[in-house]
Amino acid sequence: MKQLYTGFHAIEEQIKKFSQEQKHTSCPIIYYAKEGPRVKRILSLARDCGLQAVQADRKTLDNMASVLPQQLQDHRGIILCTENSENATNTSVQLDTWIKTCPESALVVVLDSVTDPHNVGAILRSCDKFKASLLIVPERNSPSNIQSNEIIARSSAGANSWVPIASVTNLVRSVEQLKQAGFWVYGADIDGESLAQTQFAAKTCIIMGSEGSGMSHLLSKECDTIITIPTSGHVDSLNVSVAAGIILYEHYRQKIC
Repeated sequence: MKQLYTGFHAIEEQIKKFSQEQKHTSCPIIYYAKEGPRVKRILSLARDCGLQAVQADRKTLDNMASVLPQQLQDHRGIILCTENSENATNTSVQLDTWIKTCPESALVVVLDSVTDPHNVGAILRSCDKFKASLLIVPERNSPSNIQSNEIIARSSAGANSWVPIASVTNLVRSVEQLKQAGFWVYGADIDGESLAQTQFAAKTCIIMGSEGSGMSHLLSKECDTIITIPTSGHVDSLNVSVAAGIILYEHYRQKIC
């Protein structure tokens, strides 16, 4: 199965991920038009990893990108093609296995019905930058193929190549498992303890609900603490990916200070 990637960040991170994989059943190919400064940097990285680079005219790249969603068709003169998307982003984990080996200090992010791939990609980017240990998503009510979703790859700037992701059938049961393993569960909602007053536990689980309906009632009952981001202004709420970034930064700040 062919997988195409556009966007400088997404391509770079896919190449880096490939270079760290121990087993490969196929080798990605770089297609490029002109060698601008950023393209040259990617080609140099690709050569260091032993990847093949093929120069093609822009029309050829346009035709290749035409099968992608419209927002990804702006290839900017370079496309990464993999024959097996499973090799490109092998970040999927089993929650049961992960819990058995998770560190004493860990951060898990749970997404409840966050269906927009742009939001999921942005949250993955924050997870990578602020050292989240795991992202949990439901098998239903989330974007399909998160590890190989082109929109998520580009929105996350390639962070989907690095952040472990567990796709589960039952979020409530998964959160219960985390609690049994010593995690303290924080749910983000409008009526809760101020984030400024929150001291995160060593093992932290943060639940982010959808912008429309928030967390499900059953998940909210599993929370040990409800946290709120103090805000001002005229709109009702923050975008879920922005809110997640703020909360993850505060967790990270507490860990490094």
